[in-house]
Amino acid sequence: MIIIRFADEAAKRMALGHLAGRFSFKSWASGELMLPKEALALLAEEDIRFTVEGPATYERLVSLRNPAPVEV
Repeated sequence: MIIIRFADEAAKRMALGHLAGRFSFKSWASGELMLPKEALALLAEEDIRFTVEGPATYERLVSLRNPAPVEV
């Protein structure tokens, strides 16, 4: 599994539309999306711009699930 981020919200919505029903994925409010490596080819074929953040390691997933508290 790979974690990616999209150039903008429109690209993310378009990508989610193409991914739904074809690949399993997980999206976070912070903008990251976790999906299988094979899905990257589909996004590239559809000319959807994204940035690869890296592999979905345990440490990376923990930071996405438990964001740092916001100071008020």
